[in-house]
Amino acid sequence: MYRIFIVEDDTIIANALSAHLSKWDYDIKCAGDFKNIMEGFASFDPQIVLLDIMLPFFNGFHWCQEIRKVSKVPIIFLSSAGDNMNIVMAMNMGGDEFIEKPFDLNVVTAKIQAVLRRAYSFQGGSQVMEYKGLLLNLGDASAAYKEQRLTLTKNEFRILQILLENSGKIVSRDTIITGLWESDEFIDDNTLTVNVSRLRKKMEELGLFGFIKTKKGIGYIIE
Repeated sequence: MYRIFIVEDDTIIANALSAHLSKWDYDIKCAGDFKNIMEGFASFDPQIVLLDIMLPFFNGFHWCQEIRKVSKVPIIFLSSAGDNMNIVMAMNMGGDEFIEKPFDLNVVTAKIQAVLRRAYSFQGGSQVMEYKGLLLNLGDASAAYKEQRLTLTKNEFRILQILLENSGKIVSRDTIITGLWESDEFIDDNTLTVNVSRLRKKMEELGLFGFIKTKKGIGYIIE
């Protein structure tokens, strides 16, 4: 489930976008405090931003520049000012796409999907793995579920990645240990047990209880 941060001063448009995109199983947050857009951005940690140009206090160009100081997250500008000057400005400021108002919600959805495919593809695969609402970001080794997000250690990340790649199948302890060795991390059987235990606790912190199941004498499974 990708997180979309909508920065739109027109409540009707913001609500329409939120309602429509929620049907596509996106996690939506609309900006409320237009003086402190970066606070909302940082707390929500979105994977894409929909940004209007005409906003209270500071315009969309300003906030695009501020976001670009800390993130490469895709930004789609929304504006009724669709003249060439604004489009060029939007792209030069770091925007990835420009959608002119009034727009068709289905067109907006299609453009969002296209931008996400471009932004989160790596050697033909997504940079984000998703399973039953859990998101594993391969770029920064973080895990997220609903509104919670946390960072994993190198071993925890690799273990979870291996289990997600084989979701619904039992993965032997030897397979996981070999996978960790391939990442230049030598661990033994006891160390694996400790790492899985810590990973389980982090999954519980996210609200996922019983997410990783033990198959006694064989290995682990995510069902």
